[in-house]
Formats: sequence, structure tokens, C-alpha cells
Amino acid sequence: MTGSPLPEKSLPALSLVIGGARSGKSRLAEGLVTATGRPRVYIATAEAWDDEMRARIDQHRQDRGRDWQTLDAPQDLAGALAQVPAGAAVLIDCATLWLTNRMLAEADLQADTAALLAALAACPAPVVIVTNELGWSIVPENALARRFRDAQGRLNQRLAEQAELVVAVISGLPMVLKGQMP
Repeated sequence: MTGSPLPEKSLPALSLVIGGARSGKSRLAEGLVTATGRPRVYIATAEAWDDEMRARIDQHRQDRGRDWQTLDAPQDLAGALAQVPAGAAVLIDCATLWLTNRMLAEADLQADTAALLAALAACPAPVVIVTNELGWSIVPENALARRFRDAQGRLNQRLAEQAELVVAVISGLPMVLKGQMP
């Protein structure tokens, strides 16, 4: 028997992968995008503010390999999504860092969220977006952290509402909350 490629799997227009820090959500999301067999676009939202973050970003790039086209979009996710070709599959990693960047820029989060949701709906390629679940942690001790937690919860709800597939990842184990895994 000759080695034939694995069958490609189709993704819905929007999938949301949510979990805590180091839960395995990015690994699952990368696997979903890779399984499509399409050219892969990675939209990165992290900003390297220090050496430790630069090392994390470099490690992520090495782990993904050279098969991914990377678009850096720490502020303008809608603009990055507009650049995606129809035949690709997209991974946005992650909504939490994007929201952090927009909050620190004192942006209009309602307008930014609306623009992001519209760009996701208009994107010609399937998109998997990674986000953090923050609602299970303790109540933050300061007002900025509480505003962030609340904003992240609202963003996650809006993304989950629009997504056809929502998967929570806990300790590396996926739990489908909405839709069906391809």
C-alpha cells in the first residue's frame, strides 16, 4: 500500500477554542487548521515587550514550523483578516492578547469588537480563534484587572455566539460545547 495523504477535514467558517493558560488550546487549534490540508495563516497578536516574551514568540514560531504564513496583528485583527486568501485556513492566537493590547491603547472596545466580528464573518477562509477563559479565577484585586476580566468575558460570549464550533480545552482534553469536531 502506498502512502496516501490523510483526508482533509473541513472547518466551519468560525471555530472558537477556549481554555486556561497552558491548557493545550493552541495545540488543538493548530491541529484543527493543519487537518484542513489548506495553506495555513497564523495571525499573531502578541507583542514582545521584554526578552522573556520575545523568547516565547520565537519558541511558538519554531514549534509551528515554516509551513505557516505569519501575520503580526497585535492591534488590527480586522485588517489582518482582510488579507487572508480564500483558499487558506486561519489561526488567530489569541483574542486575549489582542484585547489586552486594545485596552492598553485605550481603544473603543465595543467598536473594535464589532469590527472584529464583522471581519470574521467576511473572511473568505475558515478561522479558528484561541481565547482564554478567565471567569473561573479569583476576583482580581484592582479595577483595571476587573475591567479586563469583564471585557474578556463579554468578548468570549460574542465570539462563541458567532462561532459554529466552540471547544473548551482543560488539561489537554477537548470538550465540545457547540457544534461538532471535524
